[in-house]
Amino acid sequence: MFEKVVLILGGNKGDRKALLRSAVEAVSELGELTLISKIYETEAWGGVAKGLFLNQVVEIKTSYSPSELLAFAQKTETDLGRKREEHWGDRTMDIDIIYFGKRVIDTPGLRIPHPFLTERKFVLAPLAEILPDFIHPVFGKSSQQMLEDCEDKSEVRKLKS
Repeated sequence: MFEKVVLILGGNKGDRKALLRSAVEAVSELGELTLISKIYETEAWGGVAKGLFLNQVVEIKTSYSPSELLAFAQKTETDLGRKREEHWGDRTMDIDIIYFGKRVIDTPGLRIPHPFLTERKFVLAPLAEILPDFIHPVFGKSSQQMLEDCEDKSEVRKLKS
């Protein structure tokens, strides 16, 4: 069975554009890449990381299970040079699962929809670009509504090509 899965990719260390391209290429191995947002340059969130991030949201159609997808994402992060030194710290690549179809998953190792989704403008802006009308399965709000309601004041801007 195939599910549509939404991922956010991003990082602030190294050649950010090349790493983002590599991450998109890697996750496209999971199945059919159906949607891809523009690249956004964003301020760090969480008060730990320094420097600007590049972020991008993608949707893929995959037959992977949530746990298989998580393992693949974590391996890809490591392959792209991520070292987990500090929570919310600087990183070459971070791949988070935002949605897995309309499933709600709450286990010690995986929470879907992503638990901080509604607080992060850097996720909501590219998400609203490609899936403005998608309804959050818990909060019942569209991506566009969540972006409009988001209290995060950090700067998020589309990267010029």
